[in-house]
Amino acid sequence: MANHRCHVVATSPLPGDALEGLGKKVSLEVKRPEGAVSEAMLKEWFAEADGALTLLSDPVTADVIRSCPHLRVIANYAVGYNNVDVEFATDRDITVTHTPDVLTEATADLAWALILAAARHVVEGDRLVREGRFHGWAPDLLLGMDFKEKTIGIVGMGRIGRAVARRAAGFGMHTLYAQRHRLSASTEAALNARRVTLDELIQSADVVSLHCPLTEETRGLMDARRIAAMKPGAMLINTGRGPLVDEAALVEALKEGRLSGAGLDVYEKEPEVHPGLIGLSNVVLLPHIGSSGRETREIMARMAASDLLAVLEGKRPAHPVPEQAGDAPWSQAAKCHEC
Repeated sequence: MANHRCHVVATSPLPGDALEGLGKKVSLEVKRPEGAVSEAMLKEWFAEADGALTLLSDPVTADVIRSCPHLRVIANYAVGYNNVDVEFATDRDITVTHTPDVLTEATADLAWALILAAARHVVEGDRLVREGRFHGWAPDLLLGMDFKEKTIGIVGMGRIGRAVARRAAGFGMHTLYAQRHRLSASTEAALNARRVTLDELIQSADVVSLHCPLTEETRGLMDARRIAAMKPGAMLINTGRGPLVDEAALVEALKEGRLSGAGLDVYEKEPEVHPGLIGLSNVVLLPHIGSSGRETREIMARMAASDLLAVLEGKRPAHPVPEQAGDAPWSQAAKCHEC
C-alpha cells in the first residue's frame, strides 16, 4: 500500500464516539445519505478508500468491490453480512468483519417485545385508547394469547435463539427448535428445549420465531405452504431477515384469521413493506430496531471501528466473518504508514 494516511469511508454516522476516535487515526469521511444507498453511490464513495465501514443495508456487491482498487477492509456494522459478497472480497484479499455476540440480548428482548405486543394486542389497544374508543372494561375486550403451557418454536437456535428460549422458560412455555445441528444434551436440558423437524415445529408451535441466517436455503423459508401448515391461531415473529418470509402469503393468513397475529422487525424487500400488512390490526410492524439498545449500538460501533483499524495496521481483526476465520487476507495487506 502506498505510504499515506489511510482513507476510510463510513456510510453513515454511528452512535457513540467510535467514529470520533477512528478519525484521529485515519482520514475519515462520514456520509449522511438520505434514503437507500445504491451500488453507484458506494462505487463513488469507496473509489479511493482503504477501508469501508458499512451498514447491513449497503449493497457491497462484487461490482462495487471490483471498482475499489485500494480497499483492504470492509467492517460491517451488523452481525449479519449477507449484503457483502464475502467470496469475491476474499478473492481480492479484502478482510470482512462483523459485530457478533453483542446483539444477542437486545435482539432477544425485541423478539419478546413483538411476541407480547402481538399476543396481547398492545398496539391495537394503545390506538383504541388514543382514538377515544375505550369506553370501559369489558369481558371480551381484545382477548389475546396466554403463554403458560403454550409452545414456542424457534427456527435457528444460535445465540439469539437460545436467548429467546431462556426468556420463554420464564413464561412457562415449552420450547421446540429446528436447526441443522443438535444442541448438547446439557444445553437442551437447561433450556427445556427439544429438537424437531421444521415441519413438526411449524405444525405444533403456538409462536414461531425466526432466528436463522439468510442463505439460499433459507430464503422464502416461510412460504405459502409452510404458513398454511402453521397451527390455527398461531403467531409468526421475524427478527431475523426479511426474505425468510413470503409476506404475501402471511397477509392472506392474517386476513383470513388462520393466524392470530404476527410481529415483524424486518421485511422481504426492506425498506419497502408489503402494502397488505399496513392495514392489518393483528400485525405489529417495527423499523428494524432489533439491536437498537443504546449501549448495544455503541459497542457495535466500537467493534467495527477497532476491527477496521486493526486490518489497516496489518493486524488480525477480532471479528472476521466466519468464512475468513481460517484465512488471513489481513496479512496480505501492507500496513498504512500513519495508521
